[in-house]
Amino acid sequence: MMTIQIQKQLDGPEGPMRLDVNIQVAPGEFVTLYGSSGAGKTSTLKILSGLMQPEAGKITVGDKVWLDTSKHIHVKPQERNIGYVFQDYALFPNMSVKQNLEFALPRQGDPSIVKELIQVMELNNIQQKKPTTLSGGQQQRVALARTLVQQPKLLLLDEPLSALDLKTRLRLQDYLQKVHRKYLLTTILISHDIGEIHKLSDRVIVLEEGRVIRQGTPSQVFVNQDLSGKFKFQGAVLQIEKNEVVYIVTVLVQNQMVKVIAQESEIENLKVGDAVIVASKAFNPILYKIE
Repeated sequence: MMTIQIQKQLDGPEGPMRLDVNIQVAPGEFVTLYGSSGAGKTSTLKILSGLMQPEAGKITVGDKVWLDTSKHIHVKPQERNIGYVFQDYALFPNMSVKQNLEFALPRQGDPSIVKELIQVMELNNIQQKKPTTLSGGQQQRVALARTLVQQPKLLLLDEPLSALDLKTRLRLQDYLQKVHRKYLLTTILISHDIGEIHKLSDRVIVLEEGRVIRQGTPSQVFVNQDLSGKFKFQGAVLQIEKNEVVYIVTVLVQNQMVKVIAQESEIENLKVGDAVIVASKAFNPILYKIE
């Protein structure tokens, strides 16, 4: 179990703000920090990683103490076995994809992990290319693979997919799910995308002005709301459930959820995470899959 108890004075959007967070994260859990800009999410990750020093606090991981300000304990970032992925890919432009991964390999690391991650992240066809020739989605896959080369136990993700288009973002969410499970990671994500949070997270922790105001499963935190079907909206499929002879498809549109009744023929090629358009036909919402 990871226990995080931290306090730090920050400069918030409205002036001075006190970050005061007390949370626990179970091994193997996928947790998302959610909240408005300036709520303290990134500062929490920086303190957890050791890149920022709190004024007071304690961080323990199992029986190891990473931080205890009362005893002047502050374990260095490189000794915390953490992988940190930012929006900025920060790849070496003069190195190929494979060389970027090899450069991140620890001195005593097993080189076979590079080959394995090239396979897992489907980088085979681009492993000899330079980052500047790659798309944003490809660069983010390389950045994630480079972080995983170090075989961290804790993966920190600071809105790594926010700058990508919907189709690429949905695909990379699949990769995140895959590596989280395959490498038995404990993952903490910062995201404002509620569809992404529903798809990936076991638990959501909501921060407001430096404090935890709510936490629970995505369904518990984000209350279902219905939207009118009068217009066309683009969204992502969150859930497909059967109710007697029809199917009910839950679609996230912006920050709200729409439930659409569909026949089996309409959902046979539909799956959770697919991008769709919700439109109206005779006042009833219908779905169009975006190919």
